[in-house]
Amino acid sequence: MGEVVNLRQFRKQRKRDERARLSEEHRARFGQSAAERKLRQTAEERQARIHEAHRLGEPDSTD
Repeated sequence: MGEVVNLRQFRKQRKRDERARLSEEHRARFGQSAAERKLRQTAEERQARIHEAHRLGEPDSTD
């Protein structure tokens, strides 16, 4: 005879496995590692600082 299985637990485990598989696909397809995100963020911040440093000054408002 086969192994006795609790169907509720079996369904829950199957659902967890499916979500894990889908998550793995999404990480591979869309995700970035934490290091890549941090590197991109610091590069963007650096570029923004450089851009702001090259401003000539505030325009005079004569309202």
